[in-house]
Amino acid sequence: MRVLVRESISDAGVELLRARFDVDVDGESDLAQIIGRYDGIVIRSATKLTADLIDRATSLKVIGRAGVGVDNVDVVAATRRGIVVANAPESTVVSAAEHTIGLLVALSRNIPQAHAALKQGRWERSKFGGVELAEKTLGVLGFGRIGQQVARRAVGLGMRVVAYDPYVATERFRELGAERLATVDQVLGAADFLTLHLPLTDETRASINAEAIAKMRDGVRIVNAARGGLIDEAALVDALRSGKVAAAALDVFSKEPYEGPLLELENVVVTPHLAASTEEAQDRAGVIVAEQVVAALEGGLVTNAVNIPVIDAADLDVLGPFVPLAARLGRLAMELAGGHGDRIALEFYGTLADYDTRLLTVAALNGAFQSHSDEPVNWVNAPLIAVERGFEVTEERRRASRDFTNLIAVSVRNDRPVRIAGTTIGADHRHWLVSVLGFELEMELAPLLLFFRYDDVPGVIGRVGTMCGVAGVNIANMAVSRDNQGG
Repeated sequence: MRVLVRESISDAGVELLRARFDVDVDGESDLAQIIGRYDGIVIRSATKLTADLIDRATSLKVIGRAGVGVDNVDVVAATRRGIVVANAPESTVVSAAEHTIGLLVALSRNIPQAHAALKQGRWERSKFGGVELAEKTLGVLGFGRIGQQVARRAVGLGMRVVAYDPYVATERFRELGAERLATVDQVLGAADFLTLHLPLTDETRASINAEAIAKMRDGVRIVNAARGGLIDEAALVDALRSGKVAAAALDVFSKEPYEGPLLELENVVVTPHLAASTEEAQDRAGVIVAEQVVAALEGGLVTNAVNIPVIDAADLDVLGPFVPLAARLGRLAMELAGGHGDRIALEFYGTLADYDTRLLTVAALNGAFQSHSDEPVNWVNAPLIAVERGFEVTEERRRASRDFTNLIAVSVRNDRPVRIAGTTIGADHRHWLVSVLGFELEMELAPLLLFFRYDDVPGVIGRVGTMCGVAGVNIANMAVSRDNQGG
């Protein structure tokens, strides 16, 4: 397989790829002319992979973005083509958190302004007096990886930390010494300092606007090292000029390079998008994204994919053995249903019900459409193919399982509904079939299976065995079941 490294990544990342693939490091050639040659591509932020470019990438299986965001990739177009899009979200966590704290300190003590004045020969101690961070309230909007690391460091500075993030468990807030608030407005009203760590979505774009600022304390100080589009910059300028916002520290802007009125205000600290710009972060990003590309091209699990459900590493220890089982059950269910239907239902029993099972559902869909699609099917586009073919996909978690610690059931609804169920057996997690078409049985899921449904009368088993023997087919294992005697 061939991989194109379009933008510079760490030498360790390049060598990791070269150990397995034919790698070209080329940032100069016309990408539209060469992208069709490659199975994988590694980019940073400068390369824009549009839908037109992706259409030309006829062999492409994975796009690796050495960084956090994927704003420069048309993820929808890639998903439709079954191309995995992966990034390196952990690579910049420490760097971004440290930069945020640096901006926080610079903001509270007017360090950049005092530095600039002294460099110009002005000794202005009284002009640049600041405020202490200790005992102040830091409001954190977005309590993901970076927000949590900022909180950890802020607590170490003696700050009270309040945060909002509906997707993070309350226990995690407690572990970090932060207080979980129920709404964004509560954070806005409580914060002496406000730091943003939200993704940029339609919902969050320009969410720090005039209305939000009006809900803040007078004299609040704002830090943004996440995404420039989170702040309505015109509203922020007005608030800085009026004194509603005492000061702001910004590393990101809605349009970069930034040229605007924020640069003219003395109570604004600015840096040119430096949060991730450390040697360590860049090295980590290169290695992490190379690992993701290797996983995608060698059939492994891509843990940082943005268009495949991603689960926590600890959860993966539990769910991992059931991923291939779900795929095999999905394929078998669809085969027994004749390849058609209008609904695929997944049921998860036992301890599986306590986990995020989206990855198992995607695995089942991937298996279901392997032999029943005109286009290549993989983890990425299987959910999209289900939608396009008119299948409703449902999940149901049920804590109680009568006979098994864990159980997965897959049903395909058509004129003759099909339901099968399976589990894993033993330390090596062998795949075991326990229910098919309403019949309970126990047999290992093998690559080659024959299913017969017949009247419960004497002689059938002998005839089947004889027919297979005459045809030279060896029977390695066999199970029989019935719904009732004579049925």
